[in-house]
Amino acid sequence: MAVISVGLGWFVAGRVLRPLRVMTAATRRITADSLHERLAIGGPGDEVKDLADTIDDLLGRLEGSFDAQRLFVANASHELRTPLTTMRASLDVALAKPGPVPETTATLAARMRAELDQVDRLLESFLILARTQHGEFTDSARLALGQLALTALAGRAKDITAEGLTVRENRIDDCAWVWGSQTLLRRAVDNVVDNAIAHNDPGGWISVAVRTEGDDTGAVSLVIESSGPVLDQRRVADLAQPFRRLGADRTRTERGSGLGLSIVAAITQAHHGTLDLRARPHGGLRVTITLPRTDARATAKAPDTETGVAR
Repeated sequence: MAVISVGLGWFVAGRVLRPLRVMTAATRRITADSLHERLAIGGPGDEVKDLADTIDDLLGRLEGSFDAQRLFVANASHELRTPLTTMRASLDVALAKPGPVPETTATLAARMRAELDQVDRLLESFLILARTQHGEFTDSARLALGQLALTALAGRAKDITAEGLTVRENRIDDCAWVWGSQTLLRRAVDNVVDNAIAHNDPGGWISVAVRTEGDDTGAVSLVIESSGPVLDQRRVADLAQPFRRLGADRTRTERGSGLGLSIVAAITQAHHGTLDLRARPHGGLRVTITLPRTDARATAKAPDTETGVAR
């Protein structure tokens, strides 16, 4: 009787807990990108079904909230940029009027235009951060990570020369291919390069390396190091948070918005990668972006030398 009771209890418990296991597995599969899915547990109207229906209602409310945020992000770009464009046009019209323009007016107009440009860059950073956190990819392709880094450096040659910086190109692996959004991954690499230029010492250096980790199904790492002031490693991780800076020495550039590395962190996370920030012992910062590597056999095509995109 004891054996029969244990066996019967085990069987009944399994039947009772089976819906809970199904609910647990379904809930783990649902993410921010699949909120349209539901548990849809059938059966009698018992406590388990009530719990499943409650979770489905919660998922419905979350889906509605996410859709509202996506709609706001889509509308914010047009609604917020239109006043900025109008203000720029007004400044241009005022300065283009016949007759000499007072020096104070021209100075004030130039300062206002610079501030408008800063607001525009800040707004663009906000929108990119919001889209990245929602996983909105519309231009996915195979990308050569090393080519993206070289393109970013070439596009900022004037800034590098103006600061007297030296670029050290270490190992650039030609097989370092990744899959992801062209716009977002290019923005992530650009932000890291901009950070290395903006927060460097005059006459300093920037080192770039791209390497593959493991076999063909391993990972790809982009490592960008730069000289600069000595940083506190305990606070370096804060740089991946929005509007986090390590003192006034990291705010001397007018181009900075405080969102650069936080955008890099969001883009990297959205592509199932990792971002590692390390303070160098002798000053400066080492930024490592690690992303999943695509199948080498599928990426054997020649890359576009301008964009790093496989043809």
